[in-house]
Amino acid sequence: MTTIESLSRALPADIIITDPDVMERYLHDDAEWAPFEPALAVIRPRSTDQVLAAVTWCIDNRVAVVPRGSGTGLSGGANSLAGSLVISLDAMDRVIDVDPVERTARVQPGVINEHLRTRVAEDGLWYPPDPASAPWSSIGGNVATNAGGLCCVKYGVTGEYVISLEMVTGTGKLVRLGRRTTKDVAGYDLRGLVVGSEGTLGVITEITVRLLPLPPVGTAIVGYFDSLVAAGQGVANVTAAGVIPSALELVDKYCLKAVDDWKNMGLSADAEAILLAATDAPGAAGVEEARTIVEAFEAAGATFAAVSENDEEADAFFAARRLAYPALERLGPVLTEDICVARSKVPEVLARIQQIAQSHDTVIAQIAHAGDGNLHPLLVTPPGDDEARQRAQAAFEEIIAVALEFGGTVSGEHGIGLLKRDGLAAELSPDVIDMHVAVKRALDPHGIMNPGKVFESRPATTSQAASEQL
Repeated sequence: MTTIESLSRALPADIIITDPDVMERYLHDDAEWAPFEPALAVIRPRSTDQVLAAVTWCIDNRVAVVPRGSGTGLSGGANSLAGSLVISLDAMDRVIDVDPVERTARVQPGVINEHLRTRVAEDGLWYPPDPASAPWSSIGGNVATNAGGLCCVKYGVTGEYVISLEMVTGTGKLVRLGRRTTKDVAGYDLRGLVVGSEGTLGVITEITVRLLPLPPVGTAIVGYFDSLVAAGQGVANVTAAGVIPSALELVDKYCLKAVDDWKNMGLSADAEAILLAATDAPGAAGVEEARTIVEAFEAAGATFAAVSENDEEADAFFAARRLAYPALERLGPVLTEDICVARSKVPEVLARIQQIAQSHDTVIAQIAHAGDGNLHPLLVTPPGDDEARQRAQAAFEEIIAVALEFGGTVSGEHGIGLLKRDGLAAELSPDVIDMHVAVKRALDPHGIMNPGKVFESRPATTSQAASEQL
């Protein structure tokens, strides 16, 4: 019996994909130049029982498991390994229930972020985590990388809203972690351990998230700056003023032009960079916050700073921020950074990134969740230019080194995947890495769960014994 025949006995035939042309789109995420290899097969399970059967089969046959959401990741975390089984969770896309009283929603991992937000709004509720990929990314993928978003400066990242989850572990067990109660301190926080684990500990099959009441309509503030460093100082000034805006985003001129050329949105900014802020504080408090933000921008040298009196204009700028990455992808391959530094260090780090761009002769466009110090330099290269690719990759590594030099982290929300394993090894001490590896071995003793992601070590083949996996 062939391996595929054995898999077909374990799972329904209609969820198994083996046609190479159909499989191709499931073999990698959006991380530029992150390697991937041909998989044994792709499956699209429709239930937890099917995921459990698939993982059990993989344990028995020593086949690596690569969990996948919508494939919008930017670090290679969902990229396939040679001979692996890719478990795509996009068909598990039901909002199972919404509890307006307890303010919770229970969802399958394939639910699209924006679809959940639209559904709970029907009950006057709000799911705050909102990555720029919200119209396309799935909740399961958001949980796997502990994604952030535009609102996280005030409302926090995904992990702060996951109260419980269901997962198939690398031991082939179906477990529930966390509680649906308001408070839960019984035992270790295993729920928190799984959030951000990038599929290396198990396959998430269900998630319960907490919700908030819909916030009031916010007030937008726009600031124009003649340099990125001045815009960075605007961010630092807002922080020093003690204001916590509901959003504080940076977009440079290069990104705005790319979006405008693509979507013809009529955007124009006589500036090298703009800061987009918002406050959703009610009444007089919101007016005062907006005034303070304008003053913070002006003190940083803004050439223009004002509360937006035109909601359509403000919406267009925020839409441009979300569209910046796909707009740049139209110009050529884009390698995306995800460093995070203290907000007071943003001006210096932005200046260093500009220097890196010049020294490596690489176009680096700038967008950022600036309000929490999460910078996303976008390294743009011409299609098919190998020398430009090599320069961009060298610049990528240097930016990571700068983040660590300034006491920051290599990833604020995209995860480690394949692209930032060296950076993580430089960020964490050997003792802390040993703790990670110990946890991995405990929950994945067969070494089959997304091996080679997050940490460098990986099996030479997917059929080696557990002792050779790490």
